[in-house]
Amino acid sequence: MNKLLYAALTAVALSQLQGCTAVVVGGAAVGASMATDRRTAGVYVSDQEIELRAMERLSETFKEKTESISATSYNRQVLLTGQVKDEAARSRATEVVKTIPDVRTVFNELATSGVTSFTTDASDATITSNVKALLLQDDRSPGTKIKVVTEAGVVYLMGLVTQTEATAATEITRKASGVTKVVTLFEFIN
Repeated sequence: MNKLLYAALTAVALSQLQGCTAVVVGGAAVGASMATDRRTAGVYVSDQEIELRAMERLSETFKEKTESISATSYNRQVLLTGQVKDEAARSRATEVVKTIPDVRTVFNELATSGVTSFTTDASDATITSNVKALLLQDDRSPGTKIKVVTEAGVVYLMGLVTQTEATAATEITRKASGVTKVVTLFEFIN
């Protein structure tokens, strides 16, 4: 109920803004997304802020553009994916993200390799879309409550789920075309 109230208040506040309709539509989509999420509204907003701060700090730290790093936050746990040039850069990325307020854990899945090709990135986007669709179609899985990230064919699953939901989501994901490995970073609820 609290999430629905927050979503409604957000939509009303955004509707009072003059100008861009996209802001209102985007705000309503965020409000609706928060309403179906198992995180509290405060944690949901904190995760968005953590992602923005992480990307800002990482781009300040790695100015030479030889690294390609993405940061995904779910329930204040941050997943780092992408590529860096060496182990020192990989360790530095973790250190940078750990200094962000509210970050509880950093899962560093950065590869020490060259930046991936556009083809690989496009394939990863397709895999992510396919996995999300499969999770939404299967009643055993709470598809709207699982965050899916794909990097070089490896699919990372994040969310607040039951053990049964985690097992089902992992099984469903493994069957998706193009998936080479599934890494579960779930937190379990009763």
